[in-house]
Amino acid sequence: MLAYIEGRLLERTENSCVLVTPGGVGYEVFLPEHALASLPAQGGMASFFTSFIVREDAQELFGFPTWDERQTFVLLRGINRVGARTALAILSHYRPDDLRRIVAEDDAAALTHVSGIGKKTAQQIFLELKYKLKPGDGPVALPSGGVPAQNSVFRDALTGLTNLGYDEDAVAPLLKEALAAEPELSVGEALRAALKALGKGKR
Repeated sequence: MLAYIEGRLLERTENSCVLVTPGGVGYEVFLPEHALASLPAQGGMASFFTSFIVREDAQELFGFPTWDERQTFVLLRGINRVGARTALAILSHYRPDDLRRIVAEDDAAALTHVSGIGKKTAQQIFLELKYKLKPGDGPVALPSGGVPAQNSVFRDALTGLTNLGYDEDAVAPLLKEALAAEPELSVGEALRAALKALGKGKR
């Protein structure tokens, strides 16, 4: 099984990138939003742990910055009626430690913040996560008084903006403002909100 890939960034799309390996083979790798936001400039090197999905009509490669995320993706894919795209959407919104927090706090409603997941599906996913994803499975760092998911979104969106060449001191307040107004923004949505604010001349 193809479980790891590294190569030169050739192209990026809205939800994937093309990596060219040293052997000259290009692979399209679908990524969660925070991984997309952290991609290097074109021509830079990137590496991901991967999960290769084979269906009757397609073969797709999904990439993750950490082994923990990759294993959580596999776990999510094992839940009834959770396909690869839904699993990727969940990991775009929540890191594995965020999911462990959700399980520990019995917060099934948090999953409804993921696009495409309604209350009934969220409850089903939560029940299976509660059985399969134990709070002690990985390191959990919960900032006192903070929301881990929001902190992750802020960090990843800030990385994405600085990778685009923006000054961290200039964009950090815009991200904080956007997340304070809408705490459930995903990384991509937070990026777009900050870029929109920059476009309006807020510096």
